[in-house]
Parts: sequence; structure tokens; C-alpha cells
Amino acid sequence: MQAVKITEHGDTDVIEYGEYPDPEVDRDEVLVDVKAAALNHLDIWTRRGMPGLDLEMPHIPGSDGAGVVEAVGEGVSRFEEGDRVALSAGVGDLRMDDPTLDPRYHIIGEHVPGIHSEYAAIPEDNLIPVPEHVDWEVAGSSCLVFQTAWRMLIERADLEAGEKVLVLGASGGVGHAALQIADYAGAEVYATGSTEEKLEYAEEHGADHVCNYEEEDFADWVREETGGRGVDVVVEHVGAPTWQDSIKSLTKGGRLVTCGGTGGGAPETDIPRIFWNQLEIIGSTMATPDQVDDVMELVWDGTFEPAIREELPMSESARAHEIIENREGFGKVVVRPDSEL
Repeated sequence: MQAVKITEHGDTDVIEYGEYPDPEVDRDEVLVDVKAAALNHLDIWTRRGMPGLDLEMPHIPGSDGAGVVEAVGEGVSRFEEGDRVALSAGVGDLRMDDPTLDPRYHIIGEHVPGIHSEYAAIPEDNLIPVPEHVDWEVAGSSCLVFQTAWRMLIERADLEAGEKVLVLGASGGVGHAALQIADYAGAEVYATGSTEEKLEYAEEHGADHVCNYEEEDFADWVREETGGRGVDVVVEHVGAPTWQDSIKSLTKGGRLVTCGGTGGGAPETDIPRIFWNQLEIIGSTMATPDQVDDVMELVWDGTFEPAIREELPMSESARAHEIIENREGFGKVVVRPDSEL
């Protein structure tokens, strides 16, 4: 088969598209004929390399994707040939109340080979059904960011209707999902973006107030917009460049919920502000199967809508990585096997 391959950690020149051995299907696995997949910032970090990430090279990336069941292992009971499925990439012990807290928890595409290929062998437990009416680009690009944002806001931050929420980078992957979820939950939504086009998108998808962070300090803007009060919740996924201002944007007793640090993972922090204002710093990773089901039903019925900034053949995955890294446009970058185009 043809697959996207990272040959070593580095810049985009380590990405290749070419022959790779066909996957072998284990007893509890499903062979998926991939129709569409998508990139996340996770793919950028996996390509660059992270401390503790020891991969067998070449590595197939990809934590978002969807396709048709080609074959099933003898132990598979939920799917059969011809079913439409999408990947939910978090792998944990399903006997636990919260599998994301499994010490062995890992992510398909990051810690083990992913789905940016013509075919992929995926554990049955990591696939969800896709209704017939859902387009492949939606099915292949939604699950990671919408499950992440749903858990952040609904489960971890325990968002309530009427609260004020600040969503950073509201046109990015997690950002544009969080924007829609916060609006759905009945929050008053504050959003940041770097261009007028991105801010217009945010307003069209749930933002009540928008700020161009390239032109003004968003913490000062939040204070002005809220009469000096601040917001109840900040959705953080940028890290070092925004961390201090995110903390400054919170009201007393506010919650900062974070799922990553795409701009840097070791920010300075204002400890006196945290304890004096009794702030909560909350970490969040992926979602439980039940949470995935809850949010993806709202994607399938059109309540939530993934933005697609560009669609490319997998042979142009290096360009897809550049689009994410350079923050070009908004939403997800979809890649399809060249044989599907």
C-alpha cells in the first residue's frame, strides 16, 4: 500500500509518501480502507520529536481518519465488511471508569502507527460508526478536536450556561470546536484570532465578542469587555506565548483548562495571582468512549461543524504540515490517499 512516512524526526523534508507493507489484522482489529484523514498539531510534534517519544521509523502519522471496513479479525463483533467507521485515537483500559487515566494510555498516530495511509489496522474499540449521510471529509477530520474540546469544557471545566468563556485561537482545530461547544452550552463566548477572516468565522460560529490578538493585548481586552471582572473559563492550548495573559483573563475562582502547548510547553506562571484569586489550572486529555459518543452524535447531526481549510492528496503531506505550522487559514487540513482522488 501507499502511506505517509516520517523517516526521522525533523522538518517537513523527513515526510515521504510511498510503498509500505500492508497491515496485518490481529484478532481484535479492523482493516480500514481509508477515504479521508486529517492533521492535528499532534502530527507536527510527533514529526519534530518530543521527550520520551521513542518511535520505530519509518512512522505512519495520523490520529484522525475515516473509511470503509475492508476486513475484520475473528474476535471483532461490532463491525463487518462495508461498514463506515471513524477513528477515535485514544487507547486506554476500557475496564477503568476513565480510560484516559490509564498509566499506559497512548494515542494512535503519536505513540503507535497512525491512519495516514491507504489502509490501517485499527483496534475495534477505537472505531466509531459513521452514518451514511456524513461526508468523508467531516468523518475524517472531526473526532480528535471535538472530543478534546468537549471533555475540556463539559467534563473538566464543568461549564454552566451563562458563564463567560475565553477561547484562544478560535479558528484552529481545538479552538473552533471549543467555540461551538461553548456556544451550545449557553456560555457567553469571547474569542481571539489573528485576522479579520478568522474573527468573522468565530462570530459566525458562536463568538459574542472577538479580539485580534495581533493588534491588542487580549487580557486587557477581556478586562475591558467584562468591566474588570474577567471570564470564568479560559480554553488554553497555546502554552508559553499566551499563558500569563490567560491567567490574567480569569475572574476570581476562575478555571483555566488546557489540552496542550502548541506554542511552547514551559511557560512562566504567576503563582501569587493563582493562589490569591483561587484559580484552578485543569489538565485535559482526549475523552472517554461515552464522551466521544456524546459529542460525535452532535457532529453527525450537524449541530457542530468542522471547518475544512484545505484538502490535499497524501503525497502532499509536507505541504499540509506547513499549513498547520504557519497558521494559514482556519479549521482542519484534510488529506486523502492519492488513490481516492
